[in-house]
Amino acid sequence: MFEIRRICCIGAGYVGGPTCSVIAQMCPHIQVTVVDVNEARVRAWNSDTLPIYEPGLKEVVESCRGRNLFFSTNIDDAIREADLVFISVNTPTKTYGMGKGRAADLKYIEACARRIVQNSNGYKIVTEKSTVPVRAAESIRRIFDANTKPDLNLQVLSNPEFLAEGTAIKDLKNPDRVLIGGDDSPEGQKAVRALCAVYEHWVPKEKILTTNTWSSELSKLAANAFLAQRISSINSISALCEATGADVEEVARAIGTDQRIGNKFLKASVGFGGSCFQKDVLNLVYLCEALNLPEVARYWQQVIDMNDYQRRRFASRIIDSLFNTVTDKKIAILGFAFKKDTGDTRESSSIYISKYLMDEGAKLHIYDPKVPKEQIMLDLSHPGVSEDDQVSRLVTISKDPYEACDGAHALVICTEWDMFKDLDYDRIHKKMLKPAFIFDGRRVLDDLHNELQVIGFQIETIGKKVSAKRIPFAASGEIPKFSLQDPPVKKPRV
Repeated sequence: MFEIRRICCIGAGYVGGPTCSVIAQMCPHIQVTVVDVNEARVRAWNSDTLPIYEPGLKEVVESCRGRNLFFSTNIDDAIREADLVFISVNTPTKTYGMGKGRAADLKYIEACARRIVQNSNGYKIVTEKSTVPVRAAESIRRIFDANTKPDLNLQVLSNPEFLAEGTAIKDLKNPDRVLIGGDDSPEGQKAVRALCAVYEHWVPKEKILTTNTWSSELSKLAANAFLAQRISSINSISALCEATGADVEEVARAIGTDQRIGNKFLKASVGFGGSCFQKDVLNLVYLCEALNLPEVARYWQQVIDMNDYQRRRFASRIIDSLFNTVTDKKIAILGFAFKKDTGDTRESSSIYISKYLMDEGAKLHIYDPKVPKEQIMLDLSHPGVSEDDQVSRLVTISKDPYEACDGAHALVICTEWDMFKDLDYDRIHKKMLKPAFIFDGRRVLDDLHNELQVIGFQIETIGKKVSAKRIPFAASGEIPKFSLQDPPVKKPRV
């Protein structure tokens, strides 16, 4: 059997960095080199301040960096020396041309394929790690076949990642399953067995699933679509709960005890974010449309539409509660990452909520324990989010939550950081304008409602009537939809 001794991973991002760090730790006999064109990112991986925050990641990297784990910008040499090449580059949603706003942009995948074939000789396994559309492996293989050499034998596998940010190291060390897809040919199965052998150093054999390439690629899209669907489903029920007096947490607990349903991903919130869910569902929608399955495409599009609605509904509720205007009012935004225990802000609901409030003229003071100021300002300066000097006029980054809430009309919790449960809310209330509002978009303060009301806060949360004094606001559609994938609308000069 072919034995993998050297691994090259192209792409030192949220997938490539943690994945290959764990492989290096669990397989000390394998040399793992993670390469990237971004010199600043590679320098960060080689420093004490890693470019991404993930619990447990730093300890893993420091345990094997310089021994059998290396980070480099020397891509060509790493490819030449490798037995196995992981492709872990970004596959963003297209913002132009055919499939704009839905299809995955595969320009980085194609560039990798061309660079691999240019720098390879002999037998080598090339493995998709990035989330890609179904049949992307076929495109990679066509590039290889069109640029073949007499002594070159490149085998293409699909090995999608199923990591959840915030628990990535735990997911990598104790995965629910490892999925490997390859050709049914003898050469394809030889490659599958070689990659299986790497994972078998720490993953039980029964958890390593092998399929054909297409099933592996589609399984990744389908898994994320099903998870996103559950979140949109419970969020739709949260709107109904607010209108009727039910509590979505109680409803979720009741239905989650049904073993046929289960209790995972039934947490109502201001909406899902992250790099994968929206991108993969939109990719699935585009795939269905391309295959002339319009009913299937519309079904999955509704998952995205419900997520957009939840965000707009929450922003509308803030505006309505603050006497139908937030112009020039200070609002504290607590949390900017798309979820706790990560610094990732991609497709974060905080971006959308901030955009809607900025459009109404609110002055935002934002605090997040792990997201750098530069990243927050970059996200909010996206052409589809803000205009001209809007961010510089309306956005301030605070160094702690108390500073953010000082003099604010309201505080809005957008990320479920545990620290927000332990704040001194009596101190915060004394410094806020009255009436002081809390908008809990993540249900992190459920156990504190009585205490907070005694202090004097007016509380609004997802999927529950905390105060019977007013009827919860339902979005009328006045706040328009927008997507970070859409190009900015050019307004005519007057």
